Amino acid sequence: MDTKFGSFFEGKTVWITGASSGIGESLVGELKGSGANLVLSARRIDELARVRDEAGWTEENSLVLPLDLENYHSLENLPEQVITKFGKVDVLINNGGISQRSLAHETSMSAYESILKVNFLGNIGLTLALLPHFRENKKGWVVSISSVAGKFGVPLRSGYSATKFALTGFYESLRAENHHDNLKVLLVYPGFVKTKISENALSGNGSKHGKMDEAIQNGIDPNECATEILNAIVSEKNEVIIAGPKEKFGIFLHKYFPNIFASFIAKTKVT
Repeated sequence: MDTKFGSFFEGKTVWITGASSGIGESLVGELKGSGANLVLSARRIDELARVRDEAGWTEENSLVLPLDLENYHSLENLPEQVITKFGKVDVLINNGGISQRSLAHETSMSAYESILKVNFLGNIGLTLALLPHFRENKKGWVVSISSVAGKFGVPLRSGYSATKFALTGFYESLRAENHHDNLKVLLVYPGFVKTKISENALSGNGSKHGKMDEAIQNGIDPNECATEILNAIVSEKNEVIIAGPKEKFGIFLHKYFPNIFASFIAKTKVT
């Protein structure tokens, strides 16, 4: 089978978290026809079923497996269900997460705790649950969807940025530790992507922000983002930045002109 990703995904089992909407839903659609087996995970089983059916996957080549990343202790036994159905897992795409729209001094510790559990502990929890399988098979691909906010701190996203920074540290360490076991680790840094991320973001008291940011509304198409992610997996890249000129300029300033960047980010509209 030869698709726009070649034959790379043919016969492979790909597990996507956050598959019920946004980038995750687009990944499900972009993988259709690739010859892969697909595992779709998120909290809402009805939305997962909708995404699967609309993309044209069947019960034979897909598995709807609901999970709650915030309840990260419950993830340990999930790989067994996937392996029972498909025999193996080849690619894990840790896409599930939650954002934030609140100033640090207005954010409750409980909101910070929720962001930490979902974005970091839930993310690495599923990876660690699958790690023995990857190490035994001497191959595997782990993808973690970070954010440009994981390259530099962003106003109204102190907790979100912190968890995305933490993912970089964890996965760069994991990559180095498992180099000889042929584990490929890809860190993805999207900028503004047109999804419901701002609507579902947490406010300071832990409630949903409930608004579409202008920057998100004008962001990259999620299908375009998904295609770039899948191409980066095929190319075995260590990281990929999928962002507009403004976000890429911010990364450049932060790296080479940190004092100028500090003034730049304080004045930049980020919603």
